[in-house]
Amino acid sequence: MKVLHIITGLGIGGAEQQLRLLLRHLPVRSEVVTLTNPGAVARGIEADGVPVTDLGMTGNRDLGALPRLTRLVRRGRYDLVHTHLYRACVYGRIAARLGGVRTVVATEHSLGDTQIEGRPLSAGIRALYLATERLGASTVAVSPSVARRLERWGVAPSRIHVVPNGIERHRFGHDEDARRLTRRRLGLPQDAFVVGGVGRLAPGKRFDRLVRAVASLPEAWLLLVGEGEERRRLLEAARSCGAGERVLLVGACEDPPPPEADGPDLPSLLAAMDVFVSTSPDESFGLAVVEALAAGLPVLYVACPAIDDLPPDAAPGARRIGESVPELISALRGIRDARLGRLPQPAAAGRYDIAHSARQLMSLYEQAVHGTPPPLLK
Repeated sequence: MKVLHIITGLGIGGAEQQLRLLLRHLPVRSEVVTLTNPGAVARGIEADGVPVTDLGMTGNRDLGALPRLTRLVRRGRYDLVHTHLYRACVYGRIAARLGGVRTVVATEHSLGDTQIEGRPLSAGIRALYLATERLGASTVAVSPSVARRLERWGVAPSRIHVVPNGIERHRFGHDEDARRLTRRRLGLPQDAFVVGGVGRLAPGKRFDRLVRAVASLPEAWLLLVGEGEERRRLLEAARSCGAGERVLLVGACEDPPPPEADGPDLPSLLAAMDVFVSTSPDESFGLAVVEALAAGLPVLYVACPAIDDLPPDAAPGARRIGESVPELISALRGIRDARLGRLPQPAAAGRYDIAHSARQLMSLYEQAVHGTPPPLLK
């Protein structure tokens, strides 16, 4: 089977890195088109042996991208096109149908209750999404929560299939040597209580609350992994709270790392932490929480469908909290005082193993390719 994946961009982000992981586990011939921004993840995918084409799209209204994409689809003679992220889903579904591909699968990675890919939802966004959704064979939701949101939007339940995001869980087992080495490289005291977070440094992630909470605990340090437009504001907030020296923003971390990487990888950064916190109030999955649990960390989170959709005993180390800074401070003090140490890898980590997700997706591919496809556009 020959599959073309179309994605909006390939900078470091959750959906982008999830695509790379899936490509490593899907037993098909794959190629990738990125509409824009062929960044670090594009280089990683190419290093894994999968070709990547940059369409060079200049913006959401670059309609000239559509015929270029259609030509790529037609020349490739693909059995299936798989689209990822909003813009790629809109353009990719149309191009696939015009390019003669009869089966199109789309994954909805980032539909929250009030936003999609960090942007507020609107009637126009919903209408365009639904109009093009009908051109595909099926839509993949990364969690039951996203599936329910798609249904509320108007997508037919029979067209929605849940295939959760996944992790290479064997890579996240705790390594005490990696903990010591990473703390030394980052300048973290070996005996410090280190609070951690991972994600885009964007307003919606609410990392400013985490900065204020850590500033209220004089013995605590904050290790944030990610990049974004909030970086300067977070550093300024840390300095104004008197915690500038205890807040480390180490930038984005490509995972899996490229062969030439010389900095710590994500499992090593998680090993350096004592507790993981997700302050985002609106998530479509919560992959960073699953990775932290797989690393044996106690986790505090505001919203995480990946955990909330499972039985309570699947992630005993995870605790849901409210959005207020005082509640977060109290919860951090409780974990600090309990000295929990490393926890066993929970059942949730096995539930979200990437090999399992790849098998589910492959089954959907087989059904889409060998079942009855929708008619071609004339």
